[in-house]
Amino acid sequence: MKFEQIIEKYDWNEIEEKINNATVADVTVALNSEKLAENDFLALLSPASENFLEEFARTSRAKTQKRFGKTIQLYIPLYLSNYCENTCIYCGFNAKNKIERIVLNENEIENEIAEIKKMGYKHILLVTGDAPKKANVDYLMNAIKLARPHFSLISAEIQPLETDEYKKMIDVGLNTVYIYQETYSKEKYNFYHPKGNKSNYQFRLETPERLANAGIHKIGLGVLLGLENWRVEAFYLALHLQYLRKKFWRTKYSISFPRIRPHLGGFQPNFPISDKELAQLIWAFRIFDEDVELALSTRESVNFRNNMLSLGITSMSAGSKTEPGGYSKNIDELEQFEVNDNRSAFELEKEINSQGYFTVWKDWDSRF
Repeated sequence: MKFEQIIEKYDWNEIEEKINNATVADVTVALNSEKLAENDFLALLSPASENFLEEFARTSRAKTQKRFGKTIQLYIPLYLSNYCENTCIYCGFNAKNKIERIVLNENEIENEIAEIKKMGYKHILLVTGDAPKKANVDYLMNAIKLARPHFSLISAEIQPLETDEYKKMIDVGLNTVYIYQETYSKEKYNFYHPKGNKSNYQFRLETPERLANAGIHKIGLGVLLGLENWRVEAFYLALHLQYLRKKFWRTKYSISFPRIRPHLGGFQPNFPISDKELAQLIWAFRIFDEDVELALSTRESVNFRNNMLSLGITSMSAGSKTEPGGYSKNIDELEQFEVNDNRSAFELEKEINSQGYFTVWKDWDSRF
């Protein structure tokens, strides 16, 4: 059974109603359950959980340290291109936006790599817009080959591909792929993605399965927080994670929590999520699944990221540039969105170490 067939059994409005109607007693049951059921997770996402957030934080910290120790993985994105054929209304790379478009050549990629290496990174995330005519599989494979001698772990956030295309990229060194559904609301999906390859809801939804079938080591999942009700989105995201874990148990998984940031086009969130609510969401996922990696990017503020360091997060970016050529050319007019935490990797590392109980590994230990 495909995942789309599973989520069709759930009505968006009914899930929203269940979340809103959860009680304090439901939250208490969830916190005391060794293995959480669907209704338990709904309770953790509910407004009724607001008075339990301190307990959420303590539980999240304990579960994280038990599974991952006192460590934070650092990674950095390398934007290869800002060409995109999609017209996603929330993105600075929207094909309709009048910005300069570039795709890095080999020399420019090598210059970016050289600057990133100065920061001490061993984990890199290669990022492109969805423009197969400008950054196709052969181009991406070549970029991986250029990065492979310099990094022990290579990830990618790129357009959805076919299984055989992913296999080719895995063969040359790709370890992890992040593919965010953005929203699980089938009804609203095409409102946010009116044209381009990304407008195909089903093809995007099935991408993690193609990745797993290709033999990828780790798959990163997520939704774009601010599009639709975050509580309902989180429930569907958890369903997706459960489905993949059961069907592809050899694969590792991570969850990211990107919030909409200012960008060219000026789209404003329909369902803003506060810092307090984002913390609740992160802790709910940690309580729900103590094995999943949880990532927090430079979209978030210095203060929020500092406070979340010891409370469930296992992976963070630092020193990020969201435009092609941003590290070697020091430009910012081509960026996908505004970065919120502008600290360097060394500054973040210093903060992590100052908290006393975290040791930063820029190269993730294989036992995790």
